[in-house]
Amino acid sequence: MKKLCALLLVLLLASSFLFAGGTKEKPAEAKKFTLRVGHTLTDDSHYGVGLAKLAELAKQKSNGTLEIQAFGNSKLGNERDLIEGVSLGTVEMCLTSTGPLPNFSKAFMVFDLPFIVQDRSKFYPILDGETGQKMLEALGSKGIKGIVFYENGFRHITNSKRPINVPDDLKGLKIRLMENPVHLETFRVLGANPSPMAFGELFTALQQKVMDGQENPLLIIKTSKFYEVQKYLALTGHFYSPAVLMINEKLFKSMTPDQQKALQSAGAEARDFERNFIIENEKKLVDELKSLGMEVTTPDKAVFQKAAASVYTKFEADIGKDLIQKVRGQ
Repeated sequence: MKKLCALLLVLLLASSFLFAGGTKEKPAEAKKFTLRVGHTLTDDSHYGVGLAKLAELAKQKSNGTLEIQAFGNSKLGNERDLIEGVSLGTVEMCLTSTGPLPNFSKAFMVFDLPFIVQDRSKFYPILDGETGQKMLEALGSKGIKGIVFYENGFRHITNSKRPINVPDDLKGLKIRLMENPVHLETFRVLGANPSPMAFGELFTALQQKVMDGQENPLLIIKTSKFYEVQKYLALTGHFYSPAVLMINEKLFKSMTPDQQKALQSAGAEARDFERNFIIENEKKLVDELKSLGMEVTTPDKAVFQKAAASVYTKFEADIGKDLIQKVRGQ
C-alpha cells in the first residue's frame, strides 16, 4: 500500500508540473497579410519603383508575413477613390500625392501653396519630423494610418499651344489640375482656365484637345508619355508635391507589433530609395524630353511667385499661419 501511495504521489507531482508549464506550447505563427497598394502611375514611375522596393523590404523585415502587391495605372481607382477606399477598408493601402488630401485634412493645403518649397533637401526634415508626423496623425480621424511621406516632385507646366515664359502666357489656357482648392486658385490668379480631372483621363483629354495643358513632375511627364501630345514644357517648379503612403488604420492595428514595426521601417527605407530615384532621374530628364520633341523654357520663378502671392492670404485661415511659417522657414 505504501508503494502504491508513493507511485500515485509521483504521478500527481508529474501532472502538476506539466500543467504548471513544465512543457512549452509552440508559439502561434503571426498571421500573414496580403496588402494591395493602389496608385495612379505606371510601373516604371517613381511610385512603381518605390513600391517595388517597399514590397521587397516588407517581406524581408516581416519574415515573409507581409506581402505587398502594387496596382498602378488607376486600376484600383483615382487618387480620391483610393484614399476613400483606404478610409473605408475596401483598399488596404495606397500611395497618392497630397493633392486630394485637403479634402480629408485641411492642414495638407500647406504643401500646395505656390513656391513654398524651394529646396527639397531642407524640406525633408520637416516632412520626416514632428510637423510631418502630426499631419499624418491627423488622418487617423478618417480611419487612415499615414506611414511616411514619399515624393512626387516639383511640378512643371506643359501645353500644346505656346511657350510659357511669364504668367500672361497662361491666359486662356485650359489646364488640367488635381481636385485641390489651392492649386485651382493659383492657376486662376495666374490667368489660366483651370479644370480638375482624374489623372486616368488626362492623356486622352490632352490628345483630343479637351485640355490645352497640365502640370506634373518631370518623371510623370516622361513615363506617362505626355510629350506625345504636348509640345511645350515650362520648368516653373510652382508646386512641390509630396506623396503619402497610407494604410487602413484598423488593418494596421490588427497586425502584431513586430509586423507594424517591419512595415514602418520598410516604408522609411523605401521612401529614401524613391526620393533618390527621382533626384537622379531629374538630372537627365530635361535633355530626354527635348530629344523627344518638347520645347523647354525656364521662366523666372520670382515673377510667377509674385503673381501668385494672394493665394497665401486666401488660405491662411484654413491652413494656419504658424504651419505656413514652419514650412516657409525651412
